[in-house]
Amino acid sequence: MFIGHFALSFAAKRATPRVSLAVLFTAAAFADVLWPVLVALGFEQVRIDPGNTAFTPLDFVSYPYSHSLLMLIIWGAAFAVVYRAITTENGRTFAVLTALVVSHWVLDFITHRPDMPLYPGGPKLGLSLWNSIVGTVAIEVPLFALGVWIYSSATRPRDKTGRWAFVGLIGLLVVSYIANIFSGPPPSVQALYLTALVGTAVLLLWSGWADRHRAARSASL
Repeated sequence: MFIGHFALSFAAKRATPRVSLAVLFTAAAFADVLWPVLVALGFEQVRIDPGNTAFTPLDFVSYPYSHSLLMLIIWGAAFAVVYRAITTENGRTFAVLTALVVSHWVLDFITHRPDMPLYPGGPKLGLSLWNSIVGTVAIEVPLFALGVWIYSSATRPRDKTGRWAFVGLIGLLVVSYIANIFSGPPPSVQALYLTALVGTAVLLLWSGWADRHRAARSASL
């Protein structure tokens, strides 16, 4: 999934109103934040293979450290421990951040073909929703809309920036999602991981900026 991961981040803001949306985005997309780095370093492999599924031209040959269920449980706990040590947030925040990191495997298990490892070197699973573009969109778009609605009902803009930066963030995610469906395959693996790194950085910076200009609604607390 793509916007489905961010849907959970938006929704998690209601349960953790003091946590920046950028942190929630990082947690839900942690596997995809780590993945291009490991591909660039040669620890994980991806192959450009048009037709691999209807939704993506990528063959995820090996990503045991960024996308296996066991490693995401470990990464999730570590991410939450570091955040808690820095901010002294409560146990709810620890649980939400850990769950967001692990949720990446669950959502990818639904969409990917059987290439999602349970643990490094272990069996690979997947329900192959990506074999249907219509099916993927039919599930992911409503999930995203629900997450955005929960976030917007749990927060309010402090100023005009809080309103329009948020609208721009939603627009950026939607345009990126549409481009991902209709654009051709990347020209190279290097272009793929560089684009992923730059795109992730933009999303995290933008989400943090928009969220700083929004406040939690008292009813959501």
